[in-house]
Amino acid sequence: MKNDQSAASPASEASRITVYVRAAVCLVVGLAAGYLTRGSLSPASAARSAVSVGQISAPNSIGVANSTTIGALKQFPHAPSASIKSGRMPTLTDMKQMADTQAGPMLEKLKTDPNNSVLLSQVAATYHTTHQFKRAADYYERAVKADPKNVALRTRFASSLYRSGDVDGAITQLNQALVYDPKDANSLFDLGMIRLKGKRDGKGALAAWQRLLNANPQLSEDRRATVQSLMAAVLTMLSDQKGIQGAQANDRQKSNLN
Repeated sequence: MKNDQSAASPASEASRITVYVRAAVCLVVGLAAGYLTRGSLSPASAARSAVSVGQISAPNSIGVANSTTIGALKQFPHAPSASIKSGRMPTLTDMKQMADTQAGPMLEKLKTDPNNSVLLSQVAATYHTTHQFKRAADYYERAVKADPKNVALRTRFASSLYRSGDVDGAITQLNQALVYDPKDANSLFDLGMIRLKGKRDGKGALAAWQRLLNANPQLSEDRRATVQSLMAAVLTMLSDQKGIQGAQANDRQKSNLN
């Protein structure tokens, strides 16, 4: 019976880790939107701020559009409306068509003004909102080249890179953003999330978030409390992982003795 209990313990601990990770994810969804939305937004900037939706999703977990995406796509004046009016989830093909239609006029303007970082970022946001992350990253890259010290652009570029599966590229862009603005809360927050979700690096995430808190004493109480709650969840996760590793080492040692 004792052996059965010790064997069940790691499984129980693993279940707890899953709970903590899910809780951490829930905490982040609200905070990411808060960090990445500054002030009142125009329709164009609202589309750009849509990068905050799904910041925490794993690379390549694009899937099909959800109800949030449908709501975002209703902003597109020329979008095919059949699937939206019927309530049917638009496919990636539907969303690509919507994005291409919406981006068309901006792409025409870019032909005569190819280094216009504002236009480039608007095109990029259009493609990101419709889950065309690789194409969004291409336009954000051009925008960043045209305006290299624009920290907000780099965080959006990092988001598209991450969602397209380029975790290392996203981290590189966030680190470069922090060269220009070492205190930028968005970059530090996203860096922590990508280290946690993309690299399974809890310690790296904690370091980024602690730096965020230290560098931004003016952070509102609710945001500070949310970051601290997220950090506490990660600390618990790391502690549980250490406990599991210790239990597994003990089991191996007992097995070798037997």
